Amino acid sequence: MHRQVARDVLARPDERRSTLEIGAGTLNQLPYEPDVGPYDIVEPFVDLYSGSPSLPRIRNAWSDISQVPDQAIYDRITSVATLEHICNLPEVVARLGLRLSLTGGFRAAIPSEGTPLWALGWRLTTGLEFRLKHGLDYGLLMRHEHVNTAGEIRDVLRFFFGQIDCRVFGLARSISLYHFYACSNPAIDRCNEYLQRLQRTASALA
Repeated sequence: MHRQVARDVLARPDERRSTLEIGAGTLNQLPYEPDVGPYDIVEPFVDLYSGSPSLPRIRNAWSDISQVPDQAIYDRITSVATLEHICNLPEVVARLGLRLSLTGGFRAAIPSEGTPLWALGWRLTTGLEFRLKHGLDYGLLMRHEHVNTAGEIRDVLRFFFGQIDCRVFGLARSISLYHFYACSNPAIDRCNEYLQRLQRTASALA
């Protein structure tokens, strides 16, 4: 997943590009990313990256994408194994669509949550190890952690982007372990309209 997300900059390491990573975690994507320009992150759990040796490469760090300034525009926005965890996924995708340059792209890798092969994969690996070690059902944890299926994520991306390229690690989307998406041409009007609707709803409920 990490190499697939970084493939665009790995193919052209001499081209300067700015990047915003959503859900940077422990900064484990950075070893795959050549230093081609400013690298900003969104990560709510500061403790995950505070001791990382890659921290000097980070220009700005925010805990929520709503904190990214309107004037901050990126050539690339990336995400690795994050979208399946986000409860307000449409809002986050709408906001990142507005942070892309006209020629920019959103590159995201996700597990194939909701597909039979993915379910079988974690049950025979992490799920089995978790039950042997703790005597507990790992599936219960997964149901709380992975709040979006791969199909739901695909629908959100289709709603906010005009161009989507999908590749899978497997035979097909329904028989795979991971999905990779390269998205471009964000629907700016649709992103703005969705965020304005959220704001009106929040004001009405206040």
